[in-house]
Amino acid sequence: MPRWKTFLIQYLQWSNTATQALVLAVITFCVVLPLCCHPLIYSYYFIKSMYLNSMSEEVLRESLNHGQDALHFWQSASTASAVPSRFSDVAQRPDLLVTVVTARRNEGRDFHYLLQVMRQLSGILGGCGERRCAEVLVCDVESGSQENQDAKLLEAHFRVIRRSPREQQMNREPVNVFEKEKRDYVFCLRKGWELVKPKNVVVLEDDALPKQDFFTVVKDLLSRRFSLQTLYIKLYHPERLQRYWNPEPYRILEWVGLGLVGATALLLTFTYWNPCSFSFTLSASHLLFFTVYFMAASELLGRHYLLEVRRLSPQLYAVSPATECCTPAMLFPGNSSLRVAEYLDGSFCFKGHAKDTVLYRMARTIPGESSHSVEPNLITHIGAYSSVRANPPRPKLL
Repeated sequence: MPRWKTFLIQYLQWSNTATQALVLAVITFCVVLPLCCHPLIYSYYFIKSMYLNSMSEEVLRESLNHGQDALHFWQSASTASAVPSRFSDVAQRPDLLVTVVTARRNEGRDFHYLLQVMRQLSGILGGCGERRCAEVLVCDVESGSQENQDAKLLEAHFRVIRRSPREQQMNREPVNVFEKEKRDYVFCLRKGWELVKPKNVVVLEDDALPKQDFFTVVKDLLSRRFSLQTLYIKLYHPERLQRYWNPEPYRILEWVGLGLVGATALLLTFTYWNPCSFSFTLSASHLLFFTVYFMAASELLGRHYLLEVRRLSPQLYAVSPATECCTPAMLFPGNSSLRVAEYLDGSFCFKGHAKDTVLYRMARTIPGESSHSVEPNLITHIGAYSSVRANPPRPKLL
């Protein structure tokens, strides 16, 4: 008998565990996952050429509709009882102050991001019982000759703060957009604190749409011990950067842990239920194989989708060391917002050294300071058109 036939008979029989492992891997990674995951935008199997353009256009269309709905909502709110209660009266020393930083957008004005965010906030502020979940300020940092019309529309319903004419005059020094963005952020941090002296502060950019459980999770975060020693807690990280294959060490530990738990559970299940007559046992080699199997499957599927399971309860949200990118939603426990304003004031921002990078480096280098991120995200970043950076003609999701 030829040697190759002897090899096939000896090693490719179904009773051989190596054969079973090979067949299982091929079916999983070459058939099942590609069929299930090719429309999932944060999966490795996502087919950009087939879906990206249509999905991007659909999201833009939905956001435009939501923006127009929000515009009509606030326009009618002055004459009809469309808003449950007015928020222009801001109480002193609240447990939580939400400051929404906004500027006039030269592009994407019809999407009315600010109005979408404030409509969402007005709907969820009453979800904390008799007292509303937080006090809210709108911080309008527009300093150009044209008004921020969306902020102007909200003045009848929310307290809107702006720089005084004297402050605007002092702020007219020509600087790059990253430094201007930082100075505006610092102004809103300090102004909010001066006005109401809050116990804790959340700063949202005007395209950060809160999730329905936003305040429930924030309240739970503030009740945890770590919040007393942190400079800030990031409430958002771009979904495309949430993968396991990442420089963040904690994600590698989470990844390995997920693989070990999945492998152990599956091998224990085989002892009670084994319809395909697998010969796997709870041995070191089989445990290693299935650990790698589950790690590969979870990464290829997309960590973002696994994180969504944590929304079942506020206690399931994961807290980890902060990542560097992006500050659309930030929680500053206690008086840390004042320290953040001071740190930012001491740095000059430019491309590659924006305020998120400054804060990340400060938290890592200043003795006694630390920073954290929460997952999954507590906001949806709806701002396809940026107010400070160049925009493509038709923004894409990736």
